[in-house]
Amino acid sequence: MLKNTSHSIIKFSEVDSLHVVWHGHYVRYFEDGREAFGKQFGLGYLDVYAHGLAVPLVDLQVSFKRILEYGDTAIIETTFIDSPAAKLMFNYHILSEKHGYVACTGKTTQVFMNPHKKELFITMPPFMEDWKTKWLKNK
Repeated sequence: MLKNTSHSIIKFSEVDSLHVVWHGHYVRYFEDGREAFGKQFGLGYLDVYAHGLAVPLVDLQVSFKRILEYGDTAIIETTFIDSPAAKLMFNYHILSEKHGYVACTGKTTQVFMNPHKKELFITMPPFMEDWKTKWLKNK
């Protein structure tokens, strides 16, 4: 299991009139988590793009548990879900550093696509098979 933990300080611009994080920002926290994961494990968007591919989001699941407030820090735990299919899947847990509880959970699915032809891959791209061999064989 490959997992990354990153942090995001809750900014004033992210809260609503009730001083809690507006629900739409949690999707950005998922994105922040994927970026941090990619940086740690060599699977960032530019790494994928260097192989002539894009990875558009095709599924997003969000479950809100508790609130995040201005001045708190979101702890974003991003976990890679291995799959034989030609897609990237991640699970997320967003925790409140201030309160210690889980504020949100979620899952995303992205597919491999040729950005010029707008064609989806049915099988795993070779570079992704190589990445899996490097990072998952001893996990």
